[in-house]
Amino acid sequence: MICAEKSSKNFYFCCESKLFAMLHTEKEPLYGKTLTRLQSICTELGLPRFAAKQIARWLYVRRVTDFAQMTDLSLKARTLLSEKYELGLAAPLKESCSADGTKKYLFRTSQGEYIESAYIPDKERATLCVSSQAGCRMGCRFCATGRQGLQHSLSTNEIINQILSIPESERLTNLVFMGMGEPLDNIENVLEALEIITSAWGMAWSPTRVTLSTAGVAKNLRRFLDETKVHLAVSLHNPFHEERKEIMPIENAYPIREIADILRKYDFTGQRRVSFEYIVMEGLNDSPAHIKELCRLLDGIKCRMNLIRFHKIPDSPYFSPSDEKMIRFRDTLTAKGIQTTIRASRGEDIKAACGLLSTAEQAKKEQ
Repeated sequence: MICAEKSSKNFYFCCESKLFAMLHTEKEPLYGKTLTRLQSICTELGLPRFAAKQIARWLYVRRVTDFAQMTDLSLKARTLLSEKYELGLAAPLKESCSADGTKKYLFRTSQGEYIESAYIPDKERATLCVSSQAGCRMGCRFCATGRQGLQHSLSTNEIINQILSIPESERLTNLVFMGMGEPLDNIENVLEALEIITSAWGMAWSPTRVTLSTAGVAKNLRRFLDETKVHLAVSLHNPFHEERKEIMPIENAYPIREIADILRKYDFTGQRRVSFEYIVMEGLNDSPAHIKELCRLLDGIKCRMNLIRFHKIPDSPYFSPSDEKMIRFRDTLTAKGIQTTIRASRGEDIKAACGLLSTAEQAKKEQ
C-alpha cells in the first residue's frame, strides 16, 4: 500500500486495501500456530512430525503467501494442508501516515471489529506497537480504547498478522505490546504469540527486542514473568491508591503495591528490564508528593521510568503540563535514583494514541 497525497494537516491518508480472504472463512489459519500445534496438525493429517518444523520455517522465516511455495513438502502434504487450513494473513484495511514517519494501520478482526497497530521509525530503530484485544475491559479514564469496552480478545493469528502483514515487516527491530487491550487479560494467546516471535523455530527474535505493557493483572503477571524473557512495562500513572483507582479501575482489583511486591521478587539486573509508564497530567499526578510516593513505591526494584505527555482524546478533562514542568519532574526523579526519560510524542497528527482510529471507524460502522 502506498501513501497518497499530503494534506494541509501534514499527514497522509491511504485508501482502503482489499481485505485478504482470511475473514469469514471456515478454514483455520496456519499463521499463529505454535510448533506444538503444527505437530498436532501433522499427526492429524498423517504427515511426519518433522514436517511441522518445515511448515514453521515457511511461515515465520520465509513468510509464504501460498501453499505452493512450500516446496520441500510433498504435493500430497500441501494438498492436505490447503484442504483444511488457510495461511491466514490479512492486509490492513487502512494506513495513515504522519509527517514524522509514524504510520497507523487499521485491521478488521474475524469478528468484524477494528484494531490498530502503530509503526514508529526512529533512526536505526523501527518499532511496531501491537494490539492484543479489540477494545479493553480495563476502563482507564485517559484511554480511548478503554471507552470502547471489550469486544473480544485477539486470536494468536490476529496478533501475529499485525506483525507480518504490514509493508515494513522486514524492517522491524522492536515490538511493543502497547496497543489496544490488556495483554495479560488475553494471556494464553499472547504467550503463544511471544513463543512464535522468540523461538528458534519461529521468528527467532531476541526477547530483549520485545516489551509487554500491562496495567497490572496480578493473577497472570507471575506466569508471564516465569514463562517469557521479554521486557515488562507497567502502566503506573499514579502511586496513590485512592487517586489511581479514580483513573484506573484495575486498582480496585490489583493495587499497584501488590504489583510492586511481585516485581521485587524477580531479578531485573541482567538483560531483562522492567519500566514504569507514567502519563503526566497537569495538577493530577505531577506534584512533589507524587514524586515522594513514587520513590517509596519503587524502592528495591531496579527499574526505569518513562514519562509520557498526555495525548488528548475527545471530551477528556486531562491536560499535559508544560515542557518545563515535565523536565523538572524527570530531573527530580532521576536525582532521587530512578532513571527517568521523557518519551517523545509521535504521530499526533494522525491520532496515533491508542484506540482513536478504531473508535472513529467503529462510529462510522454504527451510523
